[in-house]
Amino acid sequence: MSTPLLRIEGVWKTYHAHPVLRGVDLDVAQHEVVCLIGASGSGKSTLLRCVNVLETVDDGAIYLEDDDITDPGADPDQLRKRIGMVFQSYNLFPHLSVLDNITLAPLKVHRRPRAEATEQAHELLKRFGLADKAGEYPDRLSGGQQQRVAIIRAMATRPSLLLLDEVTSALDPELVTEVMGIIRELKESGMTMILATHEMGFARDIADTVCFLHDGVLLEHGPAAQIFEDPKEPRTREFLHRVLESRRL
Repeated sequence: MSTPLLRIEGVWKTYHAHPVLRGVDLDVAQHEVVCLIGASGSGKSTLLRCVNVLETVDDGAIYLEDDDITDPGADPDQLRKRIGMVFQSYNLFPHLSVLDNITLAPLKVHRRPRAEATEQAHELLKRFGLADKAGEYPDRLSGGQQQRVAIIRAMATRPSLLLLDEVTSALDPELVTEVMGIIRELKESGMTMILATHEMGFARDIADTVCFLHDGVLLEHGPAAQIFEDPKEPRTREFLHRVLESRRL
């Protein structure tokens, strides 16, 4: 069996004496798409932030390609060169053009030649339907376009792993499809991804593995069909029943 790209082993995270993650274990294989589902406050975003070393874990370990990224001696900036992360709030620099937003990290962090970074940025913009937006500023774009630029910016660093934290939750319903399309494209290209999402239909459609978190515990995980059609845990069934009632599945 091949070594997982990412291994999460017994991870705990506590805020102000309140445990947000409680002994989470998870393996993510290369080219796998994992969706994290669960109610707000279940620990999905915190888990992604721990993987991206934006939060330090209180116990346990996280390994990326066998490197312990939770080791206190590890350089978080070097680790983040291998991990891309996209947030629900876009986090684009408003004073920079779309092109400059995308090329900033390749130029400043990865020290790539400007011609190479610019060519790659234009290729990505063309690939994802934004070829004519390179010179625009973020406030001239729709929410869906801004989120697509945020994903392209993360991809421009050529990460081994892409993390997406509720990337459709700030969008109007008609713009959600735009962003889902780019994520499907990334899956087809073999990108390894972990997504925290409230879009259950999308999770069922795109995920290789679905993980249900409840009160900081990874209560159940498995193939998407099994989790959505035959969940084993009562809490999972209850959560999905509520989602069905709200017509979001």
